Amino acid sequence: MEITASLVKELRERTGAGMMDCKAALNDANGDIEVAIEIMRKSGAAKAAKKAGRIAAEGIISIKQKENDIVMLEVNCETDFVAKDDNFLSFVEGITGAIINNNIDDVNDLLKLNIGNQTIEETTQQLVAKIGEKVTIRRFEKHSIKNQVGIYLHGTRIGVVVEIEGGDRELAKDMAMHIAASKPLYINENNVAKEVLDKEREIYMAQAQESGKPAEIIEKMVEGRIKKYIKEITLLGQSFVKDPDQSIEKILKSAEAKVLSFIRYEVGEGIEKRSDNFAEEVMSQAKGD
Repeated sequence: MEITASLVKELRERTGAGMMDCKAALNDANGDIEVAIEIMRKSGAAKAAKKAGRIAAEGIISIKQKENDIVMLEVNCETDFVAKDDNFLSFVEGITGAIINNNIDDVNDLLKLNIGNQTIEETTQQLVAKIGEKVTIRRFEKHSIKNQVGIYLHGTRIGVVVEIEGGDRELAKDMAMHIAASKPLYINENNVAKEVLDKEREIYMAQAQESGKPAEIIEKMVEGRIKKYIKEITLLGQSFVKDPDQSIEKILKSAEAKVLSFIRYEVGEGIEKRSDNFAEEVMSQAKGD
């Protein structure tokens, strides 16, 4: 069967792949567009598998709200260049919408979800084949909000959703911006796990004993550092970034408000980034790895 320009155009529109890839797939499929699509899907899976071992620590944070439901999602790629690519951004937008419109609890369930005539896992594989980088849907959280909500995106790299009781929209937004900047781990001291404090106390004790001071002095030094540590890691203990003379606890108290929960995502946090030699990277790309 003749591979016409209109046939190649139709395949490009349906798959988003390049012209040469479409033409090659149609040749292999003897002009049957459905078979060509299947060939390209298999090819995408093969390319995705090849890139699976690579490190994807760039990407974006996406937040979407629909009525009382709110979703925060992190999708990773390998370079900040691809993180700004329209194909990648459109993919992330579609995934965020799929989460908010479906009852999904984790990434594994999300990958099995059908969008159109294929699963999200297959859509991801096609994107990998198209952009040439590993793409990972890393994590998401979906919540039903019943109170005031503050949402803040710092570019596309840091996202915060905070729910507060009392206060107003401006206060909620301020809390979200503060959390983005100051990285609290807990709302207050009561939320800090005992084993976390025990571990810190053990470290501080070992450091203080190096001073050679009496035991009672060492004990006071350690407890002082523990109190400082709690202030640093708890939202209520921190100084407000917009007014360091006030603590978050005082600001909330004056507004008769309470932080119920917060989520903070930062792109690539916790992922060990590889520092390749530039020459090695060029050679790797030249070999088609």
